[in-house]
Amino acid sequence: MRLFRDQGYASTTVEQIAAAAEVSQSTFFRYFPSKEDVVLRDELDPLVFDAFVAAPPELTPIQAFRAAVRAVVQGLSAEQQAEEWERHRLTQSVPELRARNLDALTQGMGLFTQAVAQRVGRRPDDVAVRAFVGALVGVGLAVLLDEDPGPTGYLELFDAGLAQLEAGLPL
Repeated sequence: MRLFRDQGYASTTVEQIAAAAEVSQSTFFRYFPSKEDVVLRDELDPLVFDAFVAAPPELTPIQAFRAAVRAVVQGLSAEQQAEEWERHRLTQSVPELRARNLDALTQGMGLFTQAVAQRVGRRPDDVAVRAFVGALVGVGLAVLLDEDPGPTGYLELFDAGLAQLEAGLPL
C-alpha cells in the first residue's frame, strides 16, 4: 500500500512490490496471482461471516450481521482500520480494480449466502436467502460508494442503512 500511495497504482510494478517485501517475484506469485490481488485481498469477510454464524440465536439475521460487522471493524487497530479504508479508496479510484472488485464481491456474496443459509436453516439457493444477502450487500455498497466517512463513520452510516432495511425501507 505504501508503494501504491507513493508512486500511484499504475506506476508500481510487481518487481517493486516483491523487492519491498524482500521476496522474489516467484514467491510473490505464490501468494498473489496478480498485482490487483494485493489490493483486493479481503481478510475481513471470513471474520464477519464467522461472527455472523456464531451470533446469539435470539438475534434476527440483520441484528446478527450488524453485530458481526461492528465486532470485526472495532476489533481492528486504528492502523488496520486506516489501511482497510485506504485499500477501499484505492479500489474505488482505479478502474481495473473496480472491475475486478465486482468479481470479488460476487464471490463474497456466495460465501455470505452460505453463512446466512446455515444460520437460518434454509438452503443457499432459497430466493429469500439470496434476496436477503443482496439487500445487506446493497446497504453496504450504498454507504461505500456514495460516501467517504472513514471506518467509524462507515459503521454509523451502515447502522442507519440497516435500520432503514429493518423498517421495511420506508421513504
